[in-house]
Amino acid sequence: MTREEDIKNAVEVLRKGGVILYPTDTVWGIGCDATNAEAVKRVYDIKQRDDSKALICLVDSDARLQRYVRTVPDVAWQLIDSLQDSDAKPTTLILDGAINLAPNLIAEDGSIGMRITQEAFSKELCYRFQKALVSTSANISGEPAAQNYQDIDPRIIEKVDYVCWSRRQEHKPHQPSSIIRLRPDGQVTIIRK
Repeated sequence: MTREEDIKNAVEVLRKGGVILYPTDTVWGIGCDATNAEAVKRVYDIKQRDDSKALICLVDSDARLQRYVRTVPDVAWQLIDSLQDSDAKPTTLILDGAINLAPNLIAEDGSIGMRITQEAFSKELCYRFQKALVSTSANISGEPAAQNYQDIDPRIIEKVDYVCWSRRQEHKPHQPSSIIRLRPDGQVTIIRK
């Protein structure tokens, strides 16, 4: 299967409200349409995770990011510009004023974790889908994140609607993203390095 066919299949499943397993710019992820509350609930159920713990979203561009956050602070743009380098560690920004997303995806304080992916497969997937994509590690809550496809618990594989073929053969270390909390007043808090 070509990468293009894989992405096309994944997008079809996402548009129908399905849940997918896919390779990201960090670890393997469980994904769904970030605007579909039922799909988001399924992701929480698959992970056996309390829905009070917010999930991260992936987007493909600055423009797409602005659809889901009321006001992106200036410090966020400076940070995003510095992260465009392909050697930069993937970094998730927690931003206030989440909009146009499933309500059960947004934290109680109205914030959302967003990451602009630079990795080829997930970037193309987000671009073709034309919406934010939930991206949470493909593991049962409390267990280690799946760095590669072969690390994914079979219970998760059984419960999703589509498993991407791309990058299944990889055997290399992958780490979760850094997480930085940005407040509208410019305050920056590093949550995970």
